[in-house]
Amino acid sequence: MRAFEYERPADPVSALMALAGDPSAMPLAGGTNLVDLMRLGVARPGRLVDVNRIDFGGVEPLPDGGVRIGAGVRNSDLAAHPLVRERFPVLTKALLAGASGQLRNRASVGGNLLQRTRCVYFTDVTKPCNKREPGSGCPAVEGASRDLGILGVSAHCIATQPGDMAVALAALDAVVVVATLNGALRIPVTEFHRLPGDHPEHDTELPRGALVTSVEIPGLRFGAVSAYRKARDRRSYAFALGSVAAALDVEDGTVRDVRLALGSVAPRPWRAFTAEDALRGGPATRAAFEAAAGLELSDARTTEENAFKVPLMRRLVGGVLAELAGLPIHPEVVA
Repeated sequence: MRAFEYERPADPVSALMALAGDPSAMPLAGGTNLVDLMRLGVARPGRLVDVNRIDFGGVEPLPDGGVRIGAGVRNSDLAAHPLVRERFPVLTKALLAGASGQLRNRASVGGNLLQRTRCVYFTDVTKPCNKREPGSGCPAVEGASRDLGILGVSAHCIATQPGDMAVALAALDAVVVVATLNGALRIPVTEFHRLPGDHPEHDTELPRGALVTSVEIPGLRFGAVSAYRKARDRRSYAFALGSVAAALDVEDGTVRDVRLALGSVAPRPWRAFTAEDALRGGPATRAAFEAAAGLELSDARTTEENAFKVPLMRRLVGGVLAELAGLPIHPEVVA
């Protein structure tokens, strides 16, 4: 790890000024991803701006039945909060599916949104990677791609956004609130992370020198009928091969409304708008759920190693929605 400067501002304006004044500066919150990348030589900030002393607020109810979550709230605290557990159990379940208890105690909401891909070519500085070194190539396309993306990918990058929390937030129409020296911005979670296109080095729409200050989840009438399921190689402390966040409203066997997002299949949490549209007004059956998932996955671009993700995600979607609808769950899709 190379030398860097360290600064610990006490308020958001001071932090923004520190970030704006040094192009090599990066904010430090929990550090559960950034410090690892620094050790590997992937991240090389000239200055760390520690934002842990800044009070971004806690978890607060919103008038419409939603919640506001300060960027500094730790993942473990958010998962345990009564408002979240009652109104949006999908978020609690997603948080508890991520990392380990020790890491959840340290990781922050803002930092979790900004975590970078776990693609083995990105984290190995001896290998080419367009995300780390633009123009060097994407060896994952022809190489080790089992964990990587099948939706929204490009010839320049097939890495995935690896988070669990962000998938639940995408399903819940959450908005990321960002502070800049020119004022506040509000960015939907579904648009916060970028698709790679020709510039995979840009992960998010966060402006240079800006800070995530909070996340807002709007009220959702059926938010309590929600779940998160994650398929992975082992039961704990493993990134997803694929995941599903969903909320479902069923009446008399018909889907009145639905929210659905897929994780670890794309460079950003993948909101399944096509599947949602196919499901609304239709029968709440396992066959209909899997058929809608198949429509969402119809444009998947797979490699020989990750083609299994298409049937995996179809069954995961079917299983989660079947559970929420009170239908029998096939044992083979329980993760």
